[in-house]
Amino acid sequence: MSYDPLDHDFERGMRNRRSVLGDQWVDRSVANATNFNADFQNLITRFAWNEIWGRPGLDHKTRRIIVLAITIALGRWEEFELHVRAGLTSKEGTGLTPDEMKEVLIQSAIYAGVPAANTAFTHAQKILREISADIGYQVEPQRPADSSHPGIGKEGRTASSPALHYSVREPRNGRAPRHTVVLSHAIGADLMMWDGLANQLAADCRVIAYDHRGHGSSEKADGLYSMADLADDAARMLRELDTGPVVWVGLSMGGMVGQELALRHPGLVRALVLANTTSAYPDAAREAWQQRIATVREQGIEAIADAVMGRYFHDAFRAGHAATVARFRERLTSTDALGYIGCCNAVGTVDTTARLGQIKARTLVIAGELDQGTPIAMAETLANGIEGAQLEVINGASHISAVEQPQAFAELVTRFLAQI
Repeated sequence: MSYDPLDHDFERGMRNRRSVLGDQWVDRSVANATNFNADFQNLITRFAWNEIWGRPGLDHKTRRIIVLAITIALGRWEEFELHVRAGLTSKEGTGLTPDEMKEVLIQSAIYAGVPAANTAFTHAQKILREISADIGYQVEPQRPADSSHPGIGKEGRTASSPALHYSVREPRNGRAPRHTVVLSHAIGADLMMWDGLANQLAADCRVIAYDHRGHGSSEKADGLYSMADLADDAARMLRELDTGPVVWVGLSMGGMVGQELALRHPGLVRALVLANTTSAYPDAAREAWQQRIATVREQGIEAIADAVMGRYFHDAFRAGHAATVARFRERLTSTDALGYIGCCNAVGTVDTTARLGQIKARTLVIAGELDQGTPIAMAETLANGIEGAQLEVINGASHISAVEQPQAFAELVTRFLAQI
């Protein structure tokens, strides 16, 4: 039996209570205790704030989110307001930003019902207006029609033809973008291949992803395309969006477009990330691209789909991530055949090797250890040809390295952006 004058459960509970709710509220609550409710105050301090909030399995921020969700579902608005106010003003690392608070409320609409979420927004917005000066957040008018899904961005199409479909994610921190980053996909894919990286970079960058002509929701043009055509497409999109110089992140065909863009429109390119790509193919590979064109013309894209997946992803990835491979296969086979053929010609005839020295943009070259389509030797040609270029090889990655090894790819890109 302990004769310590301090009740450890109570003291630990009070410590957690102050950490989560703040000294001012706790001091006021304790000062208002009476002989009628003091036992209850003692109970919740020992059991709620020590037994539950004192468990290390979840951090206090996560537990606060759970409380917010439950109080919304049960309509316990006094407790809800308490945690909204404390969460938005916390200095103890247990707080939520207004955007994080908004996400909790939006999710509650699905699981607790729209009426409950509507009431929660009313209560939370009232508190935001009261404390706006303290937390540096202004509640300002905005048309609902101007809102966009932060995980997708604001979608649009170029006014010029062929019309290119694109999405723009503005920085989630609400500040001026650190960089404008453009993500350019591989042949037979679309802008969705970049969703993970785009959402990560959009924390503090403006991120633009787009569909090449003849891909996704972009228009196709008749005939065979050149890499110059695709680079000029990108240039007119960037000028329509008034981006200024951008950091171009391109994989495979997207990296080829980035090279040509930097050569033809150098004022639009601040830096380059060229992943799993090449400046030219040897004669045998050029012939293979022409054979692919002939096969698609005669038999359709389905005839080449399995072979392409074998190039895109190595055996172990295909075995362990069948659903991802199936998704890319479906995207490939649903691509407009004429648009795909046009881009096959652009890829197969790419030729920037002799001009690489003219690229002045800071450049990171990324290769995949297992990439058969654009092996490491092709990446070395790029790195050697562009003055000051860095070369990084991702272990365990084949051609679509950003999908096979997303964390490693993202780390290389974010580290490169920090150097610019």
